Amino acid sequence: MTVKVEFFRRIAEAAAAETLPRFRQSGDVANKVDGGFDPVTEADREAEKAIRALIRAEYPDHGILGEEFGAENASNDHVWIIDPIDGTRSFISGIPLWGTLVGLTERGDAIAGMMAQPFTGELFYAIGGEAWAEGPHGAAGGARRLTTRKTTSLGDATLCTTTPALFQGDRRVAYDRLEKAVQLPRYGTDCYAYVMLAAGNIDLVVEVGLQSYDVAALIPIVEAAGGVMTEWNGGPAEEGGGIVAAATPELHAAAMDMLHAGRADPSG
Repeated sequence: MTVKVEFFRRIAEAAAAETLPRFRQSGDVANKVDGGFDPVTEADREAEKAIRALIRAEYPDHGILGEEFGAENASNDHVWIIDPIDGTRSFISGIPLWGTLVGLTERGDAIAGMMAQPFTGELFYAIGGEAWAEGPHGAAGGARRLTTRKTTSLGDATLCTTTPALFQGDRRVAYDRLEKAVQLPRYGTDCYAYVMLAAGNIDLVVEVGLQSYDVAALIPIVEAAGGVMTEWNGGPAEEGGGIVAAATPELHAAAMDMLHAGRADPSG
């Protein structure tokens, strides 16, 4: 099926109506886990409610999976996957490296997706195998096509991750080895890193511990722009886990080789 860009724009507007008035305000922050910190805000919950309402009205036969309110009809062929604020830690810190993620899967494959950053006025989306961006820098000419950089060497690459502290044990060793091989590492970018990869500004994103709602919207954007996005074991990324996204197949292969150097089992 084909999603119309107007629907993504409507989702972005509805979510922004809930998130922007609460951004850089002193709203309540709740912790969702014991023994750690996984924040959730009123903005997360209200934005997801607004997105779900639009999807139910437009696509009543589709399923929905959201970070805050779980699954409904998730066994359907088409399922919308929502992260109302990806990067809640940035959101509550007043840093605009967060976004609203909404992806569409068809029998488990991510086929369309959007990332909206309302504070900067940007919308990134993939529909029909093409990736596009709208926003302040493209206002004069409308939407602009996204294309990854043609970087093939780790030594020329810019790498993003949320924080190296998320990597544990052997995976921390592997990540550190990769970081030493790249030209420039940057931290704390969450979903923004993936759209910057698609836009040709960075080259690699490597993460661990992600959920489907963290990645389903971003896979079509990265791939339609010419990039490669897989799990650490090289398999599909739709279920989350450890993620390796790269601007080119050659760079992805080089990153995978570096991450798994000396390991007999790349899934470990």
